Amino acid sequence: MKLVPLGDRVVLKQLVAEETTKSGIVLPGQSKEKPQQAEVVAVGPGGTVDGKEVKMEVKPKDMVIYSKYAGTEVKLDEEEFIVVRQSDILAIIEA
Repeated sequence: MKLVPLGDRVVLKQLVAEETTKSGIVLPGQSKEKPQQAEVVAVGPGGTVDGKEVKMEVKPKDMVIYSKYAGTEVKLDEEEFIVVRQSDILAIIEA
């Protein structure tokens, strides 16, 4: 199966949370805060959304930072994804 976003929506695959802190402290499962970094998996076509022309700025395989409480979590084929609007993406991480 494949997720195909509509309009200005973007499908993200969240990065795995760190299990130890930089100082070496191991975090139990509930204490781990989900990172707000993700990889773009699929991008909608953009177009006119809510009466405004939207140009898609991200593309698949981009690494991005998104708003903490943004999007809808979706589980498909045992994998978890987040579907967000492009406006919920705060930045693209460039190497």
